[in-house]
Parts: sequence; structure tokens; C-alpha cells
Amino acid sequence: MKTRGLVVVLSGFSGAGKGTIMKHLLKQYEGLYHLSISATTRGKREGEEEGREYFFKTREEFDRMVSEDAFLEYATFNGNSYGTPKAYVEQLVSEGKDVILEIEVKGALQVREQFPDALLLFVTPPSAEALKERLLGRGTESEEVAMQRLAISSQEAQLMEQYDYLIVNDVLERAMEEVHNIIQSEHFRTSRNIESIERVREELQAFAE
Repeated sequence: MKTRGLVVVLSGFSGAGKGTIMKHLLKQYEGLYHLSISATTRGKREGEEEGREYFFKTREEFDRMVSEDAFLEYATFNGNSYGTPKAYVEQLVSEGKDVILEIEVKGALQVREQFPDALLLFVTPPSAEALKERLLGRGTESEEVAMQRLAISSQEAQLMEQYDYLIVNDVLERAMEEVHNIIQSEHFRTSRNIESIERVREELQAFAE
């Protein structure tokens, strides 16, 4: 029986479908997984709630959390900072809950430094051409922006070996099930069950005396 939850990091190229996989995973296995909530200095938008979409912080509050080493990872985009609160994740994990962080590559490696046993999953389409088609097919970006994203993906690809598992998102449902099965299997890895192993050894020692 599992006691401590897992910290799961899901990364991938822009357009690889990691967000869609997450959405389906949380819906298919409602209550089994918990999506980590980030802190941000971005202003609250209409309809958003504190502690649901984000933990909204002032710049001073965010900078203080950085100085106190209160984030697993953090980054700044377009003048707004985002970070994963360490205490929030640790609380969920200690309650036996699996926490999923959907973050970029640099953030993922920051998490690995603080949680060495974190499970890192990388999502990729079956080919670079498929990635290009998905980016252009979204219709939300110009071809110039799509090419910029592909250039960034080329850089991110150099760090793919830092991850534990590769998820090839060709068929969405299959990719989602692969993520689910990997996470569940990880609970049975011997290195995550040292206490159980020691208990069995102690119990069996009585028969060796």
C-alpha cells in the first residue's frame, strides 16, 4: 500500500499536447491526481479564484518567497513571475497524493534538484514534421512564431535524456494511458519501498535465528 505520493513532472515541446493529456488524465481519473497550483505575480483575471487557478502574490511577496527558497522552481515570462510553492507540493505528497507539475524543461530540472526522486515525463509528437503541423494547425500563431517555437524545441530536445520516460503523443488516449500506467507502476519501484523491504526483512529474520 502506498504511503507517500509522487512528484510527477510533465514537460514537452510547445504543441506536443501535454496540456491536453493532462486535461484528459485529470478527467478520466478524477481525484487520483492533483495538479500543482503555481504562485504568480500576474493580476487576477475575471472568474479566477485564489488557490484554484493560482496563488496570487505581490512582487514583494514573490521575491520574499524566492529569497526564502520557498519555490521548487520559478521563472519570469513577459514581466510576470510564476513559481511552484515547495510547501504546497510537500503537503500533498506527505498526504499520499500524486502531484503533477506541468512545467518547462528548465523548471523540471530545478525540481529534480530539490526532489531527486521526482518522476520526469517528456511528451513529444511522433516527428518534427508532426509538431510543425500541430503548431500551424492551432491557428493561434503566425508561421513566424511557430518557427520560433520549433527553434526552442530544438534546444529543449538536447535535454530529453534528463527525463525518466518518453511519451510519444501520436494517439491521445494511448498517450494518456501510458502516463497513468507509468505513474502507477512507479509506486512499486523498490527504491520507493525501502521501509516495506526493511519490515519484511526484520519479520523474516525471526525464521533465520
